[in-house]
Amino acid sequence: MNADLLGIHRPGDTFLHRQRAGTKLLALMLASVVVVVASGPMSAVVFVIAAAALLVWSGARLGVTLRAMRGLLVMAAVLGAWTAWQSGWPRSVEVVGDLVALVLLATTLTVTTPVDEVMDAVVHGLRPFRRLGVDPESVGLAFSLMLRAIPSTLSLAAEARDAAVARGLERSPRARLTPLVIRVVARARETGDALHARGVGD
Repeated sequence: MNADLLGIHRPGDTFLHRQRAGTKLLALMLASVVVVVASGPMSAVVFVIAAAALLVWSGARLGVTLRAMRGLLVMAAVLGAWTAWQSGWPRSVEVVGDLVALVLLATTLTVTTPVDEVMDAVVHGLRPFRRLGVDPESVGLAFSLMLRAIPSTLSLAAEARDAAVARGLERSPRARLTPLVIRVVARARETGDALHARGVGD
């Protein structure tokens, strides 16, 4: 898995690009519920095909997306093998298919919608909950920071992996994880200090 999996926004004039961010977010939520609620391997296969078709329709290059999903696909294969061992192949196909379909649907959203528009839609959607104590702006900021932190963390992980390989320690989890954890924590502290300096969260 790498940062490309997040579906960096690609400007376009497709039907999906022209829809409002809030509409697409709501559609993603409803589609996710349908994917999770529906049972059976056949429904999972149909969802994967439909999600892949939607991604291609959005203008994204499916080949690039699948290459970006290599890590996820390996993880899905391991999960599928374990699920097949525990519960049989039909259940395995359902679990893995649902996972891949959800990732493709989320990628379609980010391909067709700038992150700032997604954040604005999240904040707007949460405003009715302000009377319940929810701070929409804080939630939107946290969501934005999370999305922006994922590519950064993936990049740091790749750098830690390359450094371990260069030292001949590619099979050592410690050689990969220790510098990664240190750098991720340092990056988080820098972000926190920057937000504090601007009075955010006070």
